[in-house]
Formats: sequence, structure tokens, C-alpha cells
Amino acid sequence: MIDKVAWIELVDGRVLSTRSKGKDTYYLPGGKREPGESDVETLVREISEELSVQLDPATAVHLGTFEAQAHGHPTGVTVRMTCYTAQYSGTLAAASEIAEIVWLSAADTARIAPVDHLIFAHLQATGLLHR
Repeated sequence: MIDKVAWIELVDGRVLSTRSKGKDTYYLPGGKREPGESDVETLVREISEELSVQLDPATAVHLGTFEAQAHGHPTGVTVRMTCYTAQYSGTLAAASEIAEIVWLSAADTARIAPVDHLIFAHLQATGLLHR
């Protein structure tokens, strides 16, 4: 089981997504926790590293937890993605291993990782993500 935390940022019915250098698949921003980190601490650190913005921990709201086959891993390796929304300050900019920042809709599922399919379906079912 790969344990990850992701940030869900929605604007005008689209969700913020990222592509890492050397990859062709888009992932929700976030990452793996370091020893002793809480979900929110992991999220704040990862988003600062990847997108050059500061999340406000006091505004973090759990959106859901999703599990699926881990993209690029052998069959049977799953990823658990714990998702949060949170307000941020600063200007979004690709940093660290991030090559590109994009805003995706529900029509973009051919471009995303398997666990993100579940998250996109949830966001669409709740009316947050548009086609």
C-alpha cells in the first residue's frame, strides 16, 4: 500500500493537476508523508515543494479517501489517496519534479492515474467537476 495525501483545488469546474518531469500521466498534487507527519503537514510540505504556494492548514477539509491500483507499479500494489481542499497564498508555479500544471475536467480521464479516476468520478457526482 502506497499512502499519499493530495490537494484538491477546483476553479470553474476544473481541478488542478500536475505532470512530473519525464512522465506522460497527470496526477493530483501531493505526495507521501515523511515519518511522524500528519496528513495536513504532509500536504503543506508537498504543495510548497511542488507548486511554490503555501496552504493554510486551518482551512484544510478532508474531501475523501480513495484506493486503486498504483499507476506504474506491479498488479496488486495499491495507492491510498487521502484528499483535502485548502486555501492557499502565493502564485502557482511548477517546482521540484513538476514539469507542468494544468486544469482538467471530467473529460480528461484518459490522461490521469487510476486512483484519480475514482476521485474525478466523485468530484463529478458531487457537481464540483464539470465535463
